[in-house]
Amino acid sequence: MKLSDVDMRDAFFDEVYNIAKSDPNVIFLTADMGAYSLVRFKKELSNQFINVGIAEQNMVSIAAGFALGGKKVFIYSIIPFITLRCYEQIKVDLCCMNLPVTIIGVGVGLTYGSDGPTHHGTNDIAAMRALPEITILNSSDSINTKAFATIAYKNAGPTYVRIERGKLPLIYDEENTNFQDGLFEIKVGCDLTIISTGIMVHQALKVSEILASHSISAGVIDLYRIKPTNNEMLLKIIDKSKCVVTIEENIIIGGIGSIISEVLTDNNRNISLKRIAIPDEHCFNTGEREYLQTLYKLDTNSVVRTILEWLPR
Repeated sequence: MKLSDVDMRDAFFDEVYNIAKSDPNVIFLTADMGAYSLVRFKKELSNQFINVGIAEQNMVSIAAGFALGGKKVFIYSIIPFITLRCYEQIKVDLCCMNLPVTIIGVGVGLTYGSDGPTHHGTNDIAAMRALPEITILNSSDSINTKAFATIAYKNAGPTYVRIERGKLPLIYDEENTNFQDGLFEIKVGCDLTIISTGIMVHQALKVSEILASHSISAGVIDLYRIKPTNNEMLLKIIDKSKCVVTIEENIIIGGIGSIISEVLTDNNRNISLKRIAIPDEHCFNTGEREYLQTLYKLDTNSVVRTILEWLPR
């Protein structure tokens, strides 16, 4: 089956299964969360699969115990449950001891739009990147989602992987991309550089196409490794354009807009930056993801208007 036909969760879990099949020290823990490809894992590698029940904080501590015993551990749940609910356990049990545990969070941004703020994954980047030892990966198609499984497995410390539900159009060529740089310049532009991550990279590409009809050359960067950022490569690309825009389906405080602002400031870059994100508020509206994106002006047309109104003429 082509990766373009594979759900992004399954692309990751299928690769974890392949790794676990050849390495009995790989352990998979879930907090009563399923996925199609996990059925095979549970059936064929039952000694390496544990459902701890709806007990995410306990799951993190169990994972730490396994890791201290020499295991490579993957833990899985919905983003707010496995990050914010477990924040102290992740900090103390995983990061302080720099243990090789991969935290898999599904439901990026406003994915669970009908379930309200309890299920939104919009604050986790701000929280998780404050932990010194952690690596944060954010998938934008099934190809880099699959690759992240191996990257996380090989990482000596804790890794947090944010995964979309469903399928997205492929951005990458499986044969030619190794995802070690931490970012990829998908499109080159001289007037403007748009930096995004995850599903919003696809939005950024659409925005870039529309801006071209306004005679604006907009490049697009996929910041798929949110932490640590590849500052040298990032600045090399940014320096080619006149200004920068970040687009994300996260709260505006602490997300990739904040990351880029910090990078520019710390490296003495006097370049205009526009951050496009969810305002500093809880989203109590419910509905499909597309509806909520429109509500927060994160849909393609709204982003284009925001950029056109902001750009100096």
